[in-house]
Amino acid sequence: MYRPEIKVIDCSIRDGGLMNKSNFSMEMVRKVLKAINNSGADIIELGYKNSKEFFSPQEYGPWRFCDEDVLRKVTEGIDLKTKIAVMQDAHKADADDVLPKAESVIDVIRVATYVKDVDKAIHLANNATNKGYKATINVMAISHALDRELDEALRQIEAETDIMACYLVDSFGALYSEDIHYYVEKFQKHIKTKEIGIHCHNNQQLAFANTIEGIIKGVNFLDGTLYGIGRGAGNCPLELLMSFLKNPKFDIRPLLDVIGTDMITLFKEIEWGYSIPYMITGILNLHPQGAMKHMALPEDDVDKQNFIKFYEISASDDILD
Repeated sequence: MYRPEIKVIDCSIRDGGLMNKSNFSMEMVRKVLKAINNSGADIIELGYKNSKEFFSPQEYGPWRFCDEDVLRKVTEGIDLKTKIAVMQDAHKADADDVLPKAESVIDVIRVATYVKDVDKAIHLANNATNKGYKATINVMAISHALDRELDEALRQIEAETDIMACYLVDSFGALYSEDIHYYVEKFQKHIKTKEIGIHCHNNQQLAFANTIEGIIKGVNFLDGTLYGIGRGAGNCPLELLMSFLKNPKFDIRPLLDVIGTDMITLFKEIEWGYSIPYMITGILNLHPQGAMKHMALPEDDVDKQNFIKFYEISASDDILD
């Protein structure tokens, strides 16, 4: 699956930070950055650039804010070929926190938004491009979006921004291949002057397969993470994605190295990936927060393995929604 237009984006630290409040050590982030850089990936997302009015620096680690001094320290001495990205949540970020591009090591600002907040996302994306950055808008939770509202949001993004890509995001890991086809075609109908990207979660073990479906349909911006690290059930494993692409510019050996030295150890500390609670929220098209709370129960809790009870409660919530 070689296509020169394809860009591979690593989101390990940003999405993985949702499992540990972005509390990664500087040493580990440098290891990940070096591995991604040496693998030939196009972009690495080092965390969020969200407002400290929404997140306490006493509770959240530095990768929730990506202050410039932190980014300069983590990139110091590395011969970067991979571009540096950060993410701003449309409803949790401040445009004033973004420096002019000439004063920053950041190359790309990715704006995550729900359909209802698309105006805020457009404001942040335009702020980024006006200051000299490349930008994307990532439309989250599309499996919960009303068709007409999603259509309108996509038309706005196309008409009112100069971003390089607009992403469809399967936030709840609820989509199947036919859904990916449907949404890619919808995005292609409205997004004419920008690339389309895809970001999949793995609640039903379909993140990799659905990313492939997106590629087949013409999606060129592809998200993945080391060993699938990410919120809840995690994401499309980067090492699988790079292997599939058959592009000689990619080298999975640096990925395998850092997975073996660091990600496996981290997995024992903050568990992510496929599990029955995450599967249940995926098939019910629910936010994984209920499953994350369930997974955090003590091992000796009588309800820890009571998956029928969790299913019944979750299904009732789904009906109520």
